[in-house]
Amino acid sequence: MKHYLIRAGMSPYENFTPAYEIVHNSIGSNVGNLVYAYSIFRTLTTEDVKLTPDYYKINPNRADYINANYDGYIIPLADAFRPSFAPKLKKYAELINRLTIPVYVIGVGLSIDFEPNLDQSFEFDQDVKDFVKAVLNKSSIIGVRGDITARYLTKLGFTEGKDHTVIGCPSMFGFGRDLPIRNTTITQDSMVTINNSPKSPKHVLDFIDRSAHAFPDHYYIPQWLRELRMIYLGGPDLPGKGSNFPYKVAHQLYQEDRVRYFTNVPSWLEFVGQADLSFGARLHGNVAAILAGTPSIIIPKDGRMRELAEYHDFTYLWANDIDDNTNILDVVEKADFQKVSKRAPENFDRYISFLNENGLDHVFKEDPNVKNTVFDQRIEKVDYYPAVKSFVACSHEELIGRWAGIFEQEKAVEKSKSEKKIAQLQKQIQKQIPQLKKEINTLQQEVKVQKATLNRKSVQLALKAARLFDNKK
Repeated sequence: MKHYLIRAGMSPYENFTPAYEIVHNSIGSNVGNLVYAYSIFRTLTTEDVKLTPDYYKINPNRADYINANYDGYIIPLADAFRPSFAPKLKKYAELINRLTIPVYVIGVGLSIDFEPNLDQSFEFDQDVKDFVKAVLNKSSIIGVRGDITARYLTKLGFTEGKDHTVIGCPSMFGFGRDLPIRNTTITQDSMVTINNSPKSPKHVLDFIDRSAHAFPDHYYIPQWLRELRMIYLGGPDLPGKGSNFPYKVAHQLYQEDRVRYFTNVPSWLEFVGQADLSFGARLHGNVAAILAGTPSIIIPKDGRMRELAEYHDFTYLWANDIDDNTNILDVVEKADFQKVSKRAPENFDRYISFLNENGLDHVFKEDPNVKNTVFDQRIEKVDYYPAVKSFVACSHEELIGRWAGIFEQEKAVEKSKSEKKIAQLQKQIQKQIPQLKKEINTLQQEVKVQKATLNRKSVQLALKAARLFDNKK
């Protein structure tokens, strides 16, 4: 039995409450992170392979423990080549350099503008180099998400095809080689799901907003952790302003109970699988729809989304092609929703070749569309929480229960912090005990010397006094 450590905030088998996920941030601030982790778990879990999440902990001092307890470290990443993630890349490089087990990077991307300028230097270039070198010392080749990231690593001196190769997003391959999309009839009466990002340009936000109103039966599926807190507790609002993104709980989507937040992948896929269409500016929001067989239109807002849209041949709509007259029903009429299905087998084969080159076992060796895997059997036994609905749809009792759940989790965190602090203090005291004992022994020796000196002087003084007394006689 091989046992791998994997970068993930939670295992797909863990069924955390929304309150737990809010307080512990087990989704890595964006529930989309669960999708690619879920697919990797399904792909790599066999009768002889077990995966355990690291809960996003990066501690170089745990290298000896990891070496002793795991056969490899699997690190799936999103757009990790960015300024805010650079400190973590440094810690990963330090940790990986201390490891003696294999390390596999299954997907990583560059955060860059929609029109990338790869001639420029980035503040994190050296951090990326150190990280990639560390990984390549522990594995055969790194998988990157798209052509833009591949060209970036090539510019840094790494060779495509030898050091790195494009594999897309691993979330797309978890269910096999074939990726069928249903031929739905999309009309104004269709149920649709919408995803959105405030980072999109204003005219894109306007388009998504008016497109939502074209379908009375629509649901907004947010992904940020802060949005989970909003829908669960009724606030606080997101920072920012603008009528065409639901920054506030007073927004129509929240007030009409048209928001659904999913804290696990199975419930998410089940819901979007009932829709006739998904569209919006979130990568994994639309990937979830594709995995469920639902037609999807993605509107990339940056280079990281663009390279994946092009690689997987998503049905996409560029922001520059949207204006005030763009109508969602016209876009749907012209769209080819089967493009992603046609590209899927070729991309899947390349992904499997990448896994094979790194010596990773997987469930697709005999059947590229295998069903009822070890993973599936275990998932089937979990009674996952349904979507979190808007606080406005809650009874007072349920809302009180939500607040109580948050309070209990926060209290548990504070207790854990206190216990850790006490343990650290005890550890520090234990470390100091030998030195304190040594100092005490030294002081005791000094006391003995001083006592001996005092005794000697006392005797001398007594003798002197006796002689004086004798002389006076």
